Amino acid sequence: MFGQKMFNKDKALFTPFILTALVVLLDQATKAFIVRHWPVQGSFISDVFGNDLLIFVHVRNPAIAFSIGYGLPQPWRFILFVIVPIAVLILLTWYYFHTTEFSRPQRWAIAGIIGGGIGNISDRIFRPDGVVDFISVRFFGIFGLERWPTFNVADSSVVVCCMILLYTMLRPQKQALEEK
Repeated sequence: MFGQKMFNKDKALFTPFILTALVVLLDQATKAFIVRHWPVQGSFISDVFGNDLLIFVHVRNPAIAFSIGYGLPQPWRFILFVIVPIAVLILLTWYYFHTTEFSRPQRWAIAGIIGGGIGNISDRIFRPDGVVDFISVRFFGIFGLERWPTFNVADSSVVVCCMILLYTMLRPQKQALEEK
């Protein structure tokens, strides 16, 4: 009985990493497709729905989100955009396995964040021109942006999973306040 309990606990801890693997595979497969079939810097733009809402355009980002850090010297970019994120992913993974604080949805969200992180770090290491971004979405002038900055599958996974994680972390607090 004890062995079965340990197996179920280990299975519950490791199963969300299926999402990590899927995110990395989908991210790298879509980036490989874009690199192979689309010229860099938007020479070929594909308007998916014909209404300018979703466009595929091949761009490279040697920095991080919103091109933050673009002007930094290469050694600093490597430290800040490769070494530090690897350390953060290692710490996050370590904490994931050494705490009982996370619920099942939170574990899946963390696995998605880790997958997105691995996808973009892989680009920063193996693609000297920068992370491959290719999804461009119309933003209708919100925050003064006609288009949201171009992103990829890894970015989407990190953002969506962070929102899920935040929601699941704040939701119990909201319920506790309502019970008072």
